[in-house]
Amino acid sequence: MRTPYHPDPPVVLDRRDGPYGEVVLRRHGDLLQIIANGMFLMDTSDGRSERLLIDAAHEALDGRPRPSVLIGGLGVGFSLAHAAADPRWGRITVVERERAVIDWHRAGPLGELSEQALADPRTEILHTDLIAYVRGAFASVNEAGIPHSGAPPTTYDALCLDIDNGPDWTVTEDNESLYSPAGLAACQARLNPGGVLAVWSAQPSPAFDSALRNAGFQHVRTEEIAVARGVPDVVHLATRAA
Repeated sequence: MRTPYHPDPPVVLDRRDGPYGEVVLRRHGDLLQIIANGMFLMDTSDGRSERLLIDAAHEALDGRPRPSVLIGGLGVGFSLAHAAADPRWGRITVVERERAVIDWHRAGPLGELSEQALADPRTEILHTDLIAYVRGAFASVNEAGIPHSGAPPTTYDALCLDIDNGPDWTVTEDNESLYSPAGLAACQARLNPGGVLAVWSAQPSPAFDSALRNAGFQHVRTEEIAVARGVPDVVHLATRAA
């Protein structure tokens, strides 16, 4: 997500070192921003493309009643807040690997955006790595530290993923595997038949569209969100065969 210009320097509100490097929450004018290892990730300036991520996935489900959704990446909370504001969604699960980001929502400034969504009984936050979770490589752990074990991997009607600046511009090298044939196969395995994969990107990726088709996804397409300058943000959409 691109950030608008502001004449004053940003103010750091919190800085954490974790297993994936440094993550920072800062305020820049009226905006809150998340920075990971020096890379700008997102801010609270807009949220149009995050809302499109959720709405496009729901629309592609063709009226399926009370569909479940897995949101990859809590971020500043736009996607979660938008899903929770829509009564048509059923179970809403968010996977976030950074404890700091969860804390900034639960007891920090980002709670202004997500407080109601986090209190929604449909919402569950899992503190774990998205890639490992979709691969079902371990028992995931919820916020209370309770493992989800002894049961088959949970499947969803929609996977809405926003953990990078796009398939061609990942936050960490490990994330590249999500967009590989093995990663896309794992995403398919997490989807119910006819389920939808939606992936946010800061720019179109024809190569990723091809990878989706090669992985066996159907109805592969992109939806664009115009920006003030440069190429549009996009949501890549694809459907698992029914």
